[in-house]
Amino acid sequence: MSFDPADPVFLDDPYPAFAELRRRGPVHWHDGLGLPVAVSHEACAAVLRSRDAGRIWRDKEPAAAFPAFNLLHRNSLLESEPPRHTRLRRLVAAAFNRGHTARLQPRVRAVAGRMADGLAAAIAADGAADLLTHLAGPLPVEVIAELLGVPAEDRPRLQPWSNAIVKMYEYGLPPEGAAAAETAAAEFVAYLRELTALRAREPGDDLISDLVAVRDGGDRLSDDELVGTAVLLLMAGHEATVNVIGNGVLALLRHRDQWDRLVAAPAELLPTAVEELIRYDAPLQLFERTAVVSTTVAGYELEPGQKIAALLGAAARDPDVFADPDRLDIGRSPNPHLGFGAGIHYCVGAPLARAEISAALEALVTRLPGLRLAEEPPRRPEFVIRGLRTLHVTTERR
Repeated sequence: MSFDPADPVFLDDPYPAFAELRRRGPVHWHDGLGLPVAVSHEACAAVLRSRDAGRIWRDKEPAAAFPAFNLLHRNSLLESEPPRHTRLRRLVAAAFNRGHTARLQPRVRAVAGRMADGLAAAIAADGAADLLTHLAGPLPVEVIAELLGVPAEDRPRLQPWSNAIVKMYEYGLPPEGAAAAETAAAEFVAYLRELTALRAREPGDDLISDLVAVRDGGDRLSDDELVGTAVLLLMAGHEATVNVIGNGVLALLRHRDQWDRLVAAPAELLPTAVEELIRYDAPLQLFERTAVVSTTVAGYELEPGQKIAALLGAAARDPDVFADPDRLDIGRSPNPHLGFGAGIHYCVGAPLARAEISAALEALVTRLPGLRLAEEPPRRPEFVIRGLRTLHVTTERR
């Protein structure tokens, strides 16, 4: 038993295939992906936490065709290991922890409310509207842009750049997709070099200014490291959050009892609902590690340079960890999902992501309590980053 990551039937609902793999064992070789995949929660956690298997960046080849894409990843916190990772995370965390999440929370709630009102107006005008277009897509971009201090007139450029770059993480990407990713990366790098130079001259209360200024003794981020950090925050913050909101609202509307629970008690249930939506339909399905020494990870023997992947979507439905794992339960607690990673690569932006998802849900259940699906939504044809093409919704007539 395996799975075809390009099969539309599998992409629509991969969880039965994952359940069968878990029943057969914690780790399996996958011919199509060309690497072993861990499928149990215990095995996936072992992959993510192993210090013998790390994030070892190898340039996209031919390297001469992808200079900007490779520059971003060579200098990314996510694609580095100690001691460089330790240094980068210390500097990035020092800048990120200067109150940015607390500073942005009122703004996040206000923007989410405004966007939910815009969605309501679009539904009133046309009978139905796309929740991804009106809320799930633009909200995280607006928040990351505010975090980084991107001027309002430049913000429409961010989402297309992110969408193009992350396509490179899928398996079997056609050449035109790879070329588009490189073009987007080059444009984003050039833009951020200009913005960081401006913030060095004219600092503000944004994260770019703090990244420019942060010091640890005589150490500081290089220009390339700063650019790589900013792009990582956009791509990770945007792609994960938009898909948690999209996948999550779809799950809630398909499980009306859970939507109604949240409508009835948002203050009580929002914190656990956010965690459950991250778990229930994971926005990031697979995450790779590379062995740095001869080792055994999750019972699987690896030689240096060999890869292994944690199948996060499978870990999230493991019955050994989650009672009745295929059931959506917005009050589920505890909820030890792996959606933000584990170990030294645990997501530095997790608090901000939680704030965005919570604000989006709060705006929807308080402003649009009668929200309904207008049609069954089409899925994007990608496996690693799991999301929807559109999510058309309407409201019940009063």
